[in-house]
Amino acid sequence: MTDASLIEALTALAPRCYPGATGIAHAQRLSGGASQETWSFDVQHPLGAVGAIMRREPPGYGAAPERAAGLAAEAALMQLAHDAGIPSPRVRHVLRPEDGLGQGFVMDRVEGETIPRRILREPQYAEARAGLARRLGEVLAKIHRLPRAALPPLRQMTAALEIEEMTAEHRGFGWPRPVFELALRWLREHLPEEPEQLTLVHGDFRHGNLIVGEDGLRAVLDWELAHVGDPMEDLGWICVNSWRFGEIDHPVGGFGSREELFAGYVAGGGRVDAARVKFWEVMGTLRWGIMCCGMMQRFRDGPDHSLERAMIGRRASETEIDLLRLLMPRGSD
Repeated sequence: MTDASLIEALTALAPRCYPGATGIAHAQRLSGGASQETWSFDVQHPLGAVGAIMRREPPGYGAAPERAAGLAAEAALMQLAHDAGIPSPRVRHVLRPEDGLGQGFVMDRVEGETIPRRILREPQYAEARAGLARRLGEVLAKIHRLPRAALPPLRQMTAALEIEEMTAEHRGFGWPRPVFELALRWLREHLPEEPEQLTLVHGDFRHGNLIVGEDGLRAVLDWELAHVGDPMEDLGWICVNSWRFGEIDHPVGGFGSREELFAGYVAGGGRVDAARVKFWEVMGTLRWGIMCCGMMQRFRDGPDHSLERAMIGRRASETEIDLLRLLMPRGSD
């Protein structure tokens, strides 16, 4: 499908998403993941232009990764979150076969910043940074309290299953990494009991998937890895050092403390188990390291020899350092 034919299909679709729309303008593909496309466009409307986003899996792409919830489930979760008062874009339309655009959905565009370097360093976000860790805790508590009965079909993940799958993937690369083996052993030895209550887990709650404005958090994006599991997983993931972007003294995203995150979570109605959060921080660090190895493997074996994959692949060594700091701390973190 050419860009021109895609824009033509989007133009025909616009009135279904925004009744009364007369066309679209400024359609452009945004940079994004390897498996999905994200398009930004303005809907022309008698009441004024409306910013919109289309997230789609191109026709003929093939099966989604096993961990992916699927775009239909992602759209349902985003709308459920929006309706519950969680910062999330409003979903306007789930794509149908007759739309000719593949699988995906159209949602309102939320203005703001997603680039970590800007959020962490530019002065206009200073006030937002000051309260962001607590705010994220509050939002996560609300996500975890969404009723199970209202969720679309999602995979149920346990810590034991996660360890089993990561072990198989890591050893399948055929690259000996003693630090990864050490982390796997630590995870098995510290495997917690199943939580009292399984909840919706966002699965990728971190920089890049959060829209931040000068006034603070504006939207939570990318629910593609959502599943049912231990709610402490999301709290551990946001604390992984790879998401601090150099600000290692601020464990929550490079801008806040665990204490602030936990306080917000409790204020939002959640209950924190700090030991489980530490377990999931170790798990998340190892998971990202294995994902980096997968990027390097795909770069080496092809057909995708992009520089981006190689650059992400080399970051596996950074996660080894992070794991050693977590498992054998010599001072305060």
